[in-house]
Amino acid sequence: MGELSYAVQLAQKLIRCPSVTPEQAGTLDLLETELEGIGFSCTRLSFGEGLNKIENLYAVLGEGPAHFAFAGHVDVVPVGKAEEWQFAPFDAKIKDGNLYGRGAADMKSGIAAFVSAIRQWCNTTKKQTKISLIITGDEEADAVNGTVKMIEWMRQQDIHPDMCVVAEPTSQAEIGDIIKNGRRGSLTGEIAVRGTQGHVAYPHLAHNPTAALIQMLAPVTSVELDGGNDYFTPSTAEVTGFSTSSCVSNVIPATANALFNIRFNTEHTAENLQGWLTEHFQRIATKYQVQFDVEWKSNAAPFVTKAGKLTQIMSEAIFAQTGKHAQLSTAGGTSDARFITYLCPVAEFGLVGKTMHKIDENVAINDIDLLAKIFEDMLHRFDANNEY
Repeated sequence: MGELSYAVQLAQKLIRCPSVTPEQAGTLDLLETELEGIGFSCTRLSFGEGLNKIENLYAVLGEGPAHFAFAGHVDVVPVGKAEEWQFAPFDAKIKDGNLYGRGAADMKSGIAAFVSAIRQWCNTTKKQTKISLIITGDEEADAVNGTVKMIEWMRQQDIHPDMCVVAEPTSQAEIGDIIKNGRRGSLTGEIAVRGTQGHVAYPHLAHNPTAALIQMLAPVTSVELDGGNDYFTPSTAEVTGFSTSSCVSNVIPATANALFNIRFNTEHTAENLQGWLTEHFQRIATKYQVQFDVEWKSNAAPFVTKAGKLTQIMSEAIFAQTGKHAQLSTAGGTSDARFITYLCPVAEFGLVGKTMHKIDENVAINDIDLLAKIFEDMLHRFDANNEY
């Protein structure tokens, strides 16, 4: 193996920082040093208190007027059973051309690629584009003290990029096949139903919360929420947990609980889904003579960035470097792009994500270098589309 590129070496350094949310574990210190060496002005932004305190980094280079932003997160999910990995999860070992480690795919290599791209771009252009980096340490957990707070701060400071690329690992089979130009919303419901415990042989002397809960969940398990639209596939809903207070077969339980999640498109809002389901729950509760409480959680609304200047720049750069025609997609889970969309047009593009969050998470080192070239190409095309 020859000498490793700057992008791969930086990815290794970032992976060696065990930054499981909420710890930044030196990642932001490392990035700040690298970015200041390029000429960036860096601002640390801390939000939250105590165990919920999150460190974030905003960095800016140039005066503009045109403004291109990259965004990413340095936090990673837990490693799981470390003994099942080929290599220690934070050793950043390379084997057979692949870089192994927690965060290799999601998404420290993506961050390394755009830092490398900017570094190279600075050596080859005299343009006046402003470049900023929006780096959070709170994406994999509750995402309450990360990008969402950074976007609030940027708006207060009157900082408004023209567009933003998030380096999430969007590619599926090979790098360049997918651009994520939108995401579905997420709504989680936790419902607790209270009845009257009794002997199963005497159901008329009890009020069965389990029977009621099964009927309450019918819209989640069997109703088609919508048929999708031009940008999204149909919304989906799944029951993800179910329990009762009884563990024997001859006792009608006093309580029953369920957890469910809805991934919804732009045909809905979290509020109208909550209203519709709560009305349904109340009808069933009245019928079965039980009481219920439901707790809702949603910090992800659906969004879509329609085809335009941003997706054109991204698609053209991908084609120039890979020969692939990237497909626009809104499939998958949520990301911090859902917050950035309130600031500027945003889309996501990055490495192949098939091993993210898995044991032996890894990416091809050649793909890291290719991604850096694609990001640099995007910057040049952004320059070419703006007059100074």
